[in-house]
Amino acid sequence: MDVTVSVKDGELWAHDSGDPRGGTRGAGLPLVLLHPGVGDSRVWDRVLPRLTERHRVIRYDARGYGRSPAPTAAYSLVEDLIAVLDHFGVARAVLVGSSMGGATAISLALRDPARVASLALVVPGVTGADDLVPAAFTAEVGRLAGAGDVDGIVALLKRTSGAVGTGQDPEVETLLRAVIPAWFAAYRHNVPDPPAYDRLGELDVPCVLVLAEHDQPEVVRVNETMARRIPGCRLVRLARSDHFPTVREPDAVVDAILDAYAEAS
Repeated sequence: MDVTVSVKDGELWAHDSGDPRGGTRGAGLPLVLLHPGVGDSRVWDRVLPRLTERHRVIRYDARGYGRSPAPTAAYSLVEDLIAVLDHFGVARAVLVGSSMGGATAISLALRDPARVASLALVVPGVTGADDLVPAAFTAEVGRLAGAGDVDGIVALLKRTSGAVGTGQDPEVETLLRAVIPAWFAAYRHNVPDPPAYDRLGELDVPCVLVLAEHDQPEVVRVNETMARRIPGCRLVRLARSDHFPTVREPDAVVDAILDAYAEAS
């Protein structure tokens, strides 16, 4: 079921798969999928069939991404997540976050741990990790954006975030081209959530962290540190993935998500 969720000074597109057992929609812990900054909610398309066989799955597009309107006022990613949970009447959920979405999932687990049953973090970001994105990369994106060179930004991201791809890599390229307008629309309005990197030791929920061996070296290093800092976190290393594990190794990602679900407290 596609729905529009009202958030502070805006709205989001969301989809609720419903209860696969045909019972009440709140019968079991739902999975809530939070997409990365390099893709909208379509990044989950390859993993959805196995997840929805047994679980209620909610996914949504962050402001400006996919089917959600661009932001027009200041907003917080974690506050938008809370609004989505409230809209669907979800008191607790298993949060599945990729990259940007992983950072949002962690932020909620620190802010309101009662609402998070477990975490499945896929090549996650985290607020407060200053070395996660190289300064040279940010500068190059800024230069290309200033020149209006969308093709150049896509090529850069394919070389870095999508390094496993060969040739045209159409699925990843489609995702990247779709998110660049979201970057331009969101950066002026997004208010970063509080730093979480140095607070990871406070997390008290089961956690599985998926690391991609062919991701950017900075992301790999931060993900390894995150796995060490999060108490009891289980690290899963994917040998054939870059920053798009749901495209490169979807079955392995599903296995990690289902493991996190099974460990939900």
